[in-house]
This record gives sequence, C-alpha cells and structure tokens, in this order.
Amino acid sequence: MSIALIVTVVLVMGVIFVNGWTDAPNAIATAVSTRVLKPNVAIGIAVIMNFLGALVMTVFNSQVAETISNIVSFDAAGDIRASQVALAASLFSIVVWAVAAWYFGIPTSESHALIAGLTGSAMALGGLGAVNGGEWVKVIIGLVVSTIMGFGGGYLVTKFIVAIFKNVQRRKANKFFTIGQAGAAAANAFLHGAQDGQKFMGVFMLGLFYNGLAEKTGNGFTIPLWVMALCSLTMGFGTSVGGMKIIKSVGMDMVKLETYQGFSADLSAAVCLFLASVFGIPVSTTHTKTTAIMGVGASRRLSSVDWRIVKEMIFAWVMTFPGCGLIAFVMAKLFIAIF
Repeated sequence: MSIALIVTVVLVMGVIFVNGWTDAPNAIATAVSTRVLKPNVAIGIAVIMNFLGALVMTVFNSQVAETISNIVSFDAAGDIRASQVALAASLFSIVVWAVAAWYFGIPTSESHALIAGLTGSAMALGGLGAVNGGEWVKVIIGLVVSTIMGFGGGYLVTKFIVAIFKNVQRRKANKFFTIGQAGAAAANAFLHGAQDGQKFMGVFMLGLFYNGLAEKTGNGFTIPLWVMALCSLTMGFGTSVGGMKIIKSVGMDMVKLETYQGFSADLSAAVCLFLASVFGIPVSTTHTKTTAIMGVGASRRLSSVDWRIVKEMIFAWVMTFPGCGLIAFVMAKLFIAIF
C-alpha cells in the first residue's frame, strides 16, 4: 500500500468522522428542541440511522457517489503520482477550510467544501478541462432545488398543517405531531447518511482507483461492501462521540420551534433529501434543513426570520466554493512540488 493511499484513506476517514460529529446531529436537533426526543434517545437514533442510511441507500442506489466520483478528473495530466497527491490535497484543503471557517465564525457546509476541494485540486492538474461540466450542473441544481424545496416546503407544509388542524383539539394534534416528528427526524438522519456517506464513498473509491485498486464500471464504481461498512461505521462513530454537544447547542439553545413546526421542517427536509438522493444530486443536508426551518419561520410572518443572519449564511455558502477551491488549488500545486 502506497503512502499516498494511506494518507488519502486517513484523510477520508477523518473528514467522515468530523462530518458525523458536526453535521449528522443537526438532522435530529429540532426534535430535541421541541422535546419530542430526549437528547440520549436522539443521539442513539442519529447513530443508527446515519449508519443505515449510508449503508442501505448505497446498496440500492449509489448515484450520489457516482456523481462525486465523476465531477472531476485527476488524471488529465497523465501523471498517476500527481493524481494521488492532488486528491490528498483536496481532502487536506477541506480540513484547512473547516478550521479557518470555525476560527472566523463562518457557517459552512462540508458537502460544498468537498466539491470545491475536489474541483480546485483537479484544476491544479488539468485546468478547466479536468472539470466535468455535466456533473457540476447537478451541484448547481442541488443548490437551487434544495433551497426552493427546503424553504418552500417548510412554508407550505406549515400553512397546510395549520389549516387542517385548526379545529382539532391541541392535545390530540400534539400527539400526532410528536409521533410524526420522531419519524421525520429519524428519516432526516437516515438521509443524511445516504447523502454525505455516499459523497465520501465516492472519494474513497477515487483514492483506490488512482492507486490501481479499483476499476470504473460504466459511469462509476462498484462500491465494495467493506467500503460501505467502513464509511458508515466511521460516520456513526463520529456522531456517537460528538453528537450530544451539537444537539444541545443547536437543538436546545439555537432552534426554538413548536412541535408542529418542527414536524414541518423535518418532513420538508426529508422529502427534499430523498428526492436528491434518488436522482443522484449531491446536496448539503445542513443547507436543506436550515432553509426548511427558515420557511417554517416565514410561514408565521416574514419578520420572524432574521434576514440579516440568512444573508450571512447565504454569503458563507456561496464563498465556500471559491474559498475552499482556491485553497485546494494552492495545496495541490504545493504538495506536487514537494512530494
């Protein structure tokens, strides 16, 4: 096993672990904020459903992993060693970007950072010719669709529920929403694993491919069961280690929703993530969930949403692509020169 492969595998596992630590708990944070789930129960559900989502969805439909593995080409220059180093640099850039964003207090998406990192490092080798425009279009579609479906879904579902349940006794309605939100939260955790787990499986397979340990079949890879299990377990382990703190800070301190509103946000986000996974569109689960919560808030009145914060978050999402991409480009050039 080459050093480049070892470094790539370690970096992929590290990013998956951090993703499970920081992103996965957001899927069930709203269920904690509405007191539908206790924190200990919520973290258990997050661990199990993230693992199952990454494993089960990949077995039946691995289009998201296929999209990620085809979004760029690292062999445009015909230098296998440079391809190995550039791929490792792309993963390293994600870590650098995440630390920098944390230091400056910028909310970012690791999904967007992954796509930007891969693109920047591939361009360091082959320029624009290393970027697959057809697959990149799916990323743009994902950004637009997840925003519209998340926000619009949260808004419309909340309005619909208010209209349907306006004459229903509050106790009976809350019982329904409690059960519904618990199920929707579990679905969000499952689909987080399906989306984010597959993204990193695609990168894992690229690492094996550029080290001669995997072959492309058609438009993508046949992902071995051991790769699915390894990535799924790593994400679940990350959630179990760091999830409680994230759930408490996000779900109990930041998000303030009633039960029916939490149900609306979780249901909207779950539907959007499911459709994106089926059609192989890589989307950010954090982006989708956040816009769904915005839509729920706007359904009461537009002034209930702090649009200043919304503007800052959108700016951060947009800046992730050029910011992380530039870091990856520079890192790839530097790593290739050194190694």
